[in-house]
Amino acid sequence: MNVTPTRGSESESPDETRLIASEFARNLAAGTILSLIGDLGAGKTEFVKGLAIGLGVENEVTSPTFTIVHEYRGGRLTLFHMDFYRLNEEQELDEVGFDDYLMAGGVCAIEWGDKFPKRLPPDSVTVRFVIHGNDKRTILW
Repeated sequence: MNVTPTRGSESESPDETRLIASEFARNLAAGTILSLIGDLGAGKTEFVKGLAIGLGVENEVTSPTFTIVHEYRGGRLTLFHMDFYRLNEEQELDEVGFDDYLMAGGVCAIEWGDKFPKRLPPDSVTVRFVIHGNDKRTILW
């Protein structure tokens, strides 16, 4: 595993993806917005599981594909895990209170964040997941 805090890492397993994210989370500040971009099965949810570990969240992290948002409290910062995959129109963000989450002072990790890029603050961090076959991934930020 090669970890460069400002550029990215290579992962060869879900465990490594979680480890990379847990290290990444140690330096996150309140109000950080992460836009997670990659194909289905690229490791976005595994990355969020690692963020939760790094933030000290003890609850099990699951995909919010059908609920749109999961909140994880009890860590150093609250983790808001969002998934835009099933959203079709930008106005749906207003229905789930998207802007309130952005302003809540936690860490927002948004799967498929590129679906509504104009709604993300300019200082959002893009995290890209590139699949190289089987479990090998490049994770870039």
